[in-house]
Amino acid sequence: MKFFVNFLSAFRIAASFAIIPTLMFQMYWTTFILYVLAAASDWFDGFLARKYNVCSKIGGVMDHIGDKLLVVNTLIMLSVMMPVWFVVVPSILMIARELYISGLREFLGTQKIEMPVPKARFSMGKIKTTLQMISIAAFLLIFAIGTLITPASDSRTLMYLIYILPQIGIWGLWLSLVASVWSATQYTGTFLSHTKALNRKKK
Repeated sequence: MKFFVNFLSAFRIAASFAIIPTLMFQMYWTTFILYVLAAASDWFDGFLARKYNVCSKIGGVMDHIGDKLLVVNTLIMLSVMMPVWFVVVPSILMIARELYISGLREFLGTQKIEMPVPKARFSMGKIKTTLQMISIAAFLLIFAIGTLITPASDSRTLMYLIYILPQIGIWGLWLSLVASVWSATQYTGTFLSHTKALNRKKK
């Protein structure tokens, strides 16, 4: 089971890189399917690891790398393909947040301290991740559905989706930005409490 859990994390890492050329070569349905499978694997590998108690350090590292790459690579590509402020601004800020949290983890790692998930009533990190997955999937689905529309198309369903999906994508992106900032403050609080405890030990 541990091998399968780690395989899912490895698949997510591979998919995050595969998304780049599939978007460049306008393989939009392939991109969408890859992203959905990778996003689903993020939940599934964590569920299996906890259920069967097969958590490992290498698995945890691969999981974090896969999560960050999937979000960062896709947001960068979407910003290039849709260079409008309401997509680019939240994308840049969320990528900056990911780098910031990674920096906090790296610093604590040099002190041989593992950065724990902040203890809070609401896990904004999970809410952020869910909103990101929904908004990015909505944007990718827009491009995929666009390949089905022709001058002769007369599908109300397709037209409705083309109208509603951008709303889901944009609102989801900005709400995930709010959750990202909130989550960053939670991680900062956890980081400061650990550094204070570390300083007290040194004294």
